[in-house]
Amino acid sequence: MDETVSLRVAAPSDAAALRAIYAPYVTNTAVTFEYEVPTEAEFAARIRRTLEMYPYLVAERGGEILGYAYAGPFKTRAAYAWSVETSIYVRGDQKRSGVGRTLYAGLEDILRMQNILNLNACIAAPAQPDAYLTRDSIAFHTRLGYRLVGEFRQCGYKFGHWYNMVWMEKHLAEHPAQAAPVLPFPQIRVQAVERLELREPK
Repeated sequence: MDETVSLRVAAPSDAAALRAIYAPYVTNTAVTFEYEVPTEAEFAARIRRTLEMYPYLVAERGGEILGYAYAGPFKTRAAYAWSVETSIYVRGDQKRSGVGRTLYAGLEDILRMQNILNLNACIAAPAQPDAYLTRDSIAFHTRLGYRLVGEFRQCGYKFGHWYNMVWMEKHLAEHPAQAAPVLPFPQIRVQAVERLELREPK
């Protein structure tokens, strides 16, 4: 049995599988501040919108999806073009297996090819320890080279608890005096697939 974790580009047809990974985070945790699990159609639309500009990757082993990661705009105004917000969700039974690290490594490689310089992660954080949220994601991002920028206090309310929100950042490269243009993912997709040995969706 092949135990290798491989990465491929996500497709709207993955919506059901990725929604199944995401749903427990919505219903059982405060990791996401969404209250309702998106429909499969909405999930497919989100994948489609992301791929218009940014990478959206899934991790697989033996054809089974283990997790996913993607980038999105940090802010929409032009001067923020070199910054993105990163997101990652790993299936519950695959935590601490290296899947998350593999996903983020692939995501970062593609973002470098796009000339993205800043990664930003928005992370829910418990004001007090509880059953719905830990600071594990903060520790995970710290291990991958992110640094804490700031913590907003009691800005999210879920399950009858108030939660903080943390921003962390990571720089992928030096910031030159003349910034290179940001390349949309579709423009570098073929090159990224070949260089990183990604698989395309069937």
